[in-house]
Amino acid sequence: MDDARLTVRVAQQTPIPLDATFECKPGELLALTGPSGSGKSTLLRCVAGLERGARGRITCARGVWLDSDRRINATPQDRSVGIVFQQYALFPHLTALGNVTAALGHRRRGARVARARELLASVHLAGLEHRRPAQLSGGQQQRVAMARALARDPQVLLLDEPFAAVDRVTRQKLYRELAELRRTLAMPIVLVTHDLDEAAMLADRMCILYRGRTLQVGTPQEVMTKPADALVARLVDLRNVFEGVVRAHDAPTGRTLLEWQGLVLEVTHTPAFVAGTRVSWTIPVSGIVLHRRDRPSRGEHENPVFGTVHECLTLGDDTTIGIRIADTSDALVTLRAPTHVARRNGIAIGVRAGASLLADAIHLMPWRETGREGAG
Repeated sequence: MDDARLTVRVAQQTPIPLDATFECKPGELLALTGPSGSGKSTLLRCVAGLERGARGRITCARGVWLDSDRRINATPQDRSVGIVFQQYALFPHLTALGNVTAALGHRRRGARVARARELLASVHLAGLEHRRPAQLSGGQQQRVAMARALARDPQVLLLDEPFAAVDRVTRQKLYRELAELRRTLAMPIVLVTHDLDEAAMLADRMCILYRGRTLQVGTPQEVMTKPADALVARLVDLRNVFEGVVRAHDAPTGRTLLEWQGLVLEVTHTPAFVAGTRVSWTIPVSGIVLHRRDRPSRGEHENPVFGTVHECLTLGDDTTIGIRIADTSDALVTLRAPTHVARRNGIAIGVRAGASLLADAIHLMPWRETGREGAG
């Protein structure tokens, strides 16, 4: 099956600089994500052959679509790609059935309509075959576009922000339908999205792009809890990104000692960083436990920190809390607690509070300036 994987190594200077590498296996969904202008859609167009200026190498199922060293650059028609655009690009004068049938030119004429009906049924549009795009909702138009993309019997399915034009309820329904459809698709699927929650929900792996460059590829869990560096941490919206110094390693206890803000924190044993090394480090909000005022627990002895509540934002059942550690100006630890827990503990701006940084949740990274570069 790996012989059918998509491999991409692309570089170009214009119109958007790229220096990107990734691969996607059959049956796998890879999300390309990053801030606006990072080259996500341009990279997808390079794979499809719609961008002709790229250098590098793109292969799929042992076929070579791009090899600039050998002067190979297959046309879009010669690349077995199905693509769904953000605006769907349906033919307005054709019915749903006509739009899908138009993509079946490679099949025997007598079999095209029957196959188009099968594809429309697979995306839950049976009975709507004779409606034109203007008579369909946004979600239904997206389904027609998906059926049309699959009509080419592609080796790769490319999805360019396919859920951006529909409302939240419809989007959730389309997520479920894509998850169901994936079970029948033994091909690489590449999804472009700027929505991190969407990528984490749908993708097997994520590729983080920034200014056209691949920064990290991994599972959503890996990328969002163990980012490669502080920039990736910012790009995946990790709030707690700090600087510290590795002080010692204690292999028997499985711990590394990290100095930060005059404190010594225990973290998971990370011998790759020698003692004395300056590092960046991060911890997800889920790795921080708010101390209870009425009944302290044993877990509160694990890397306890104290300060003043500087931020307190309640959104429904969850409250986001920012504690300014030791009242310094640059060490704001952000955590999330159930709203009823925050209220029970009297959390409000200006009150004193404590929290524990769970050692196994702290992730060390090579040092990098921890400003807000790349945020948003």
